[in-house]
Amino acid sequence: MKLLSRYTPLQIAIHVYAWSAFVWIIYELFNGSFSINPIQELEQRTGRHAITLLVLSLLCTPIHTIFKWSEPLKRRRTLGLYAFLYATIHVIIFVDLDYGLAWSLLIQELVEKPRLIVGLIAFTLLIPLAITSFDIWKKRLGKNWKRLHRLVYLIAPLAFLHYAWSKKGDLLSLQGEVAKPLIYGLIIATFLIFRIPPIRKAIASFPTRRLTLSPKKD
Repeated sequence: MKLLSRYTPLQIAIHVYAWSAFVWIIYELFNGSFSINPIQELEQRTGRHAITLLVLSLLCTPIHTIFKWSEPLKRRRTLGLYAFLYATIHVIIFVDLDYGLAWSLLIQELVEKPRLIVGLIAFTLLIPLAITSFDIWKKRLGKNWKRLHRLVYLIAPLAFLHYAWSKKGDLLSLQGEVAKPLIYGLIIATFLIFRIPPIRKAIASFPTRRLTLSPKKD
């Protein structure tokens, strides 16, 4: 009961979901149910969880706009920081466990595989957002804080491209492993379209307009 009085159901749900991937990974490692390539599976899971949490952080603003529910806006930072956490774990696994900190080999891989460059750019752009996500930076940066954090609308497509590029499939011909990347791409595209001012304004005014147009009862 004390937990429920201190945290809202949404807060609890976010923390439980965010840590669920880590807990499940630990369970499977001890259970011995990982695939024959555990490092690759760790990379894929942490990367997928990072982009999912990033997408959920983007979802907060549309939910607030459409349903006039303010709490999701307060949870964007938490979701964004969790996304950064898993993205960091994803990068560490790739650089350390997969390539053993062999920098010359890593540079060669970056040159040969554009998806790694895209992923690196997305992760690099996430760093200043994570650092400045706290209230003290809002005060220090002022209006520049919002400008900086709009980078998330560039990071999300880059993260999607990195994810889609890493799957064995072709989105243009819809062949191979394209279902999950396609879902992420459609969701991110919807969010970006939602950011277009006329569309956002129309959606925001829809509930009010619906109430205005509804027939009055005698």
